[in-house]
Amino acid sequence: LGVVGIKDPIRPETKDAVALLRKAGVVVRMVTGDNAITARFIAEEAGILDGCEGPDAVLEGPVFRNMSPEERSSVALNLRVLARSSPTDKLLLVREHKRLGEVVAVTGDGTNDAPALKEADVGFALGLAGTEVAKEACDIVILDDNISSMAKAVLWGRNVYMSIRKFLQFQLVVNIVAVSVDFVAACAGVPLPLGAVALLWVNVAMDSCAALALATEPPHPSLMDKK
Repeated sequence: LGVVGIKDPIRPETKDAVALLRKAGVVVRMVTGDNAITARFIAEEAGILDGCEGPDAVLEGPVFRNMSPEERSSVALNLRVLARSSPTDKLLLVREHKRLGEVVAVTGDGTNDAPALKEADVGFALGLAGTEVAKEACDIVILDDNISSMAKAVLWGRNVYMSIRKFLQFQLVVNIVAVSVDFVAACAGVPLPLGAVALLWVNVAMDSCAALALATEPPHPSLMDKK
């Protein structure tokens, strides 16, 4: 008589990636077909559950599916693990969070995940294990099928957003100052400090050099501290 246990362990970097995403204000939720006990154990091992969640943190797909719209709205934000779920439950969860005003990102690899990937604000498909249907429906393909790549995508997305903000602030300051100087000079009746050629040169120099400098700025890890 013997007992054999089989375990599909999570990747070593998963827990750190989940912690980084949570630090950045991203709520990580797991939608799986496993039973609730297995799903809870995996979520605790990955850091998705830390023991501070409420009683609605782990639900089963049929229970969530059969709830009234009011009940789903009350538990959707507190939900962390949806066990024994179907692709329909995943799509239902995405729609519920979007209805509540959340920005939703979804990962998936199967053909049945395509509706949820399409419905989400950002869809991540697995590049190695994902089907072609899932890749066509998504916005971003994760080439290494690693959740840490999603954290990198968040970091680079925030870096691009901050670069655009810096460039716009820079351009507004430069152009407002240049126009204000000429406007004051014109009102005072003195020669314009910046003529047409000088203004054109300022715009050419600032638009090209500043845009290049800000666009090529590498992301800083501190961007993940902002929620």
